[in-house]
Amino acid sequence: MLEKEIINFEKTAIVGIVTQNQSEDKLNEYLDELEFLTFTAGGEVVKRFWQKMDKPNPKTFLGTGKIDEINLFVKENDISSLVFDDELTPSQQKNISKIIDCKILDRTNLILDIFAQRAETSYARTQVELAQCIYLLPRLSGLWTHLERQKGGIGMRGPGETEIETDRRIVRDRISLLKEKIKAIDKQMGTQRGNRGAMVRVALVGYTNVGKSTLMNAIGKSDVFVENKLFATLDTTVRKVVIKNLPFLLSDTVGFIRKLPTQLVDSFKSTLDEVREADLLLHVVDISHPDFEDHIASVNQTLADIKAKDKPVIMVFNKIDAYKHLTIDEDDLITEKTPRHFTLEEWKNTWMDRVGEENALFISAANKENFEEFRERVYEAVRQIHITRFPYNKFLYPDYKDAVEKEEKE
Repeated sequence: MLEKEIINFEKTAIVGIVTQNQSEDKLNEYLDELEFLTFTAGGEVVKRFWQKMDKPNPKTFLGTGKIDEINLFVKENDISSLVFDDELTPSQQKNISKIIDCKILDRTNLILDIFAQRAETSYARTQVELAQCIYLLPRLSGLWTHLERQKGGIGMRGPGETEIETDRRIVRDRISLLKEKIKAIDKQMGTQRGNRGAMVRVALVGYTNVGKSTLMNAIGKSDVFVENKLFATLDTTVRKVVIKNLPFLLSDTVGFIRKLPTQLVDSFKSTLDEVREADLLLHVVDISHPDFEDHIASVNQTLADIKAKDKPVIMVFNKIDAYKHLTIDEDDLITEKTPRHFTLEEWKNTWMDRVGEENALFISAANKENFEEFRERVYEAVRQIHITRFPYNKFLYPDYKDAVEKEEKE
C-alpha cells in the first residue's frame, strides 16, 4: 500500500504597503498573487499585514509600530517566514532581521526560490543560480564560514581578508563562471535555432499560470508539464506542429509576472530569445482572472523590455469555461457597472474592437472549446508569413476552408 505524501507547509505572513501610487484595492490584488506565490514555494499564509505610508521607511520598510506588531505576532504564532511584496534593499533586510527573528524574504527572493525548485535541466539551473548569485551579492553579511578557502601564494600574503570580503569574492568568481557557462550554452542554442531552417516560428507568451502549456499540449500533441501553480514551465519547449499540411515550430516559454526580477530577465536571455526570434506571438490570457487586463499590460511591458513588442500578435483569451461575471439586480439602482460585470460577449466586442477581429480569439484549451476557430486563425496567420517568405509555395498551402474541403474529398 502506497503511503500518502505529507507536505509540511511553512507558516508564513505577508506584508505590503498602501502608497500614493498603490491603492488598497491594488495592494490586495498584489497580496493575493503573493499568497499564491508563497503557496507555490511551499508556504501557508496565516496573516496579512499592511500599512498606509507616503513612501517606504528607508531603514525598516515599515514604521516602527507596525514592525513591533509583526514581531509580536511572529513570536506568538511561531511564524517561520515573513514575505514582503516589494523588493527590500540590503540594509532594510538586515535591519528587519535584527528585530524579527524569522526568515525575511521579499517578492524577488520568493520568485527566485520557486525558479530554483522548478529548474529541471542543467541550463535552467545555471540561469537560476546566476540570478540568485546576483541577488545575493549585495546582501552578504557573513552568511557562512569558509575562511579556509582563502587564496594564498605570491602577492596574497599579509593581514588576510575578512570573512565578508571572502564571501563576496567567492560569489563574484561564481557569477563569472556561470556567465561563461551560459555564454557557451547560448552559442549552442543559437546553433540549434539556426538548424531549424526557415520554418515559421510561433511563440506562446503570457502571464504565468494562464494555460500556455495546456494549449501547447492540445495543439502540438506534446507532453509538457502542466500544474495549477505559478511558473510550472521554466524550460522552453519547441515542437513541430502541423495544421492540415502546413508545418511550423511552436515554442512554450516561461511565464511573465508583475514586478519580474531584473536578474531573471538578464539570466533568462537565451530562453527569451525564442520570443525575440519568433515570427508570430500567441499572447495567451486567462480571462477568468479578475485582473487579466493588468496581466496583459505586464506582459506587454516585458515584451517591450526584451525588444519584442513590434511582432504580429494574436490575443488568445483562454479559460472561457471558467469565466464568471458579477451581476446587478434589476432593482439595484446604487451599484455601478464595472468591467467585472461584463459578459463574455461584451469582452469579445471590447477586445475585438481594440485589437481587430482577426487578432482576438476566445477559447478553452482544457475543453478544446472554439478550437477549430483557433486552428483556422493560426493556420491563416502562419500561411501568410510563409507565402510572404516563399511566394512560390502559395499553391502548396491553400486557404484553411479549401484545405478542409480537400481533406473531406479525400
